[in-house]
Amino acid sequence: MRCEKGKCRVPAWMGVVLAMAGLYCTLFAGWVLMWPLDAYTWLEIPGPCHVVLMRVIGGFYLVFGLSFFLAARDPIQHWRIVLLCTAKIGLVVVGAVVVWWRDLLPIKSIVFLMVDDVVWLVPFLMILWAAVQAKTGRPPLHEMALSIDEAARQYMVSSGESLEDAAREQTVVLVFLRHFGCTFTRQLLRGLEMIEAEAKQKGARLVLVHMLQSGRETEYLGHSTGVARIADPYCELYRAFGLGKAGVWELFGPRVWYRGMMALFRGCGVGHLAGDGLQMPGVFLFRDNRVIASQPARSAADLPDLDALFSA
Repeated sequence: MRCEKGKCRVPAWMGVVLAMAGLYCTLFAGWVLMWPLDAYTWLEIPGPCHVVLMRVIGGFYLVFGLSFFLAARDPIQHWRIVLLCTAKIGLVVVGAVVVWWRDLLPIKSIVFLMVDDVVWLVPFLMILWAAVQAKTGRPPLHEMALSIDEAARQYMVSSGESLEDAAREQTVVLVFLRHFGCTFTRQLLRGLEMIEAEAKQKGARLVLVHMLQSGRETEYLGHSTGVARIADPYCELYRAFGLGKAGVWELFGPRVWYRGMMALFRGCGVGHLAGDGLQMPGVFLFRDNRVIASQPARSAADLPDLDALFSA
């Protein structure tokens, strides 16, 4: 997805879906406002005592319809409208399940409630995911990914030498971090001194790679500001080493939820987004411009395992 001047180019179907949702809600609102009790007659359920209540509901649907027409012009910019309507769909689905379970409404009414909203759920979720990608992902400076050789020459370690020079003297343990607000990054930083000691014990040098501008990372490192690090705000070094962006499963899969709850239970907490929220982490052994061993993360919850890395 390419974003320029605050507007992202998205597939045409997103605008079409939102326009169709707007048309549907507007027509439904007109029906309810003009013939407020017809829906209850068709659904075979008792209507309210006052038609004013139904006209109020029709007014809400009219607002939704006009909002959808607005969002159709730029789905990513107006993602909050889509999120609000997705939340409403979720509430309707939960309500429909409850009334079905307690046998409060005829099955015809429940099917109507489900179809009326669920038909929009999948495309709305896809639009929201596209908004997440547009708002949290960072485009690289160059269209073509740098090679490892190019990246090693171009990117500088905080101690002053290039990554290429640093890896000429000894093996480098490159730890690519997720954003600093991530609970798993905070968990890793808690044990950073142990990771650094383990690397030294194996005759290697620890180097962190992060996504902030050089110098801004110190507020997150605490007592570990002496650890060598590389600033990669456009994630080009990440790309050179084959680390891509996370998908829904990598960010929200069962493994992530379980390890996330454990990390929160240990007091690691969650901070604000400080980096690309979609970027995947990884660990590499790097020497003489060559990757000796790699440990790319399979999910956002994966942490470095130096024993396994050196064994590989």
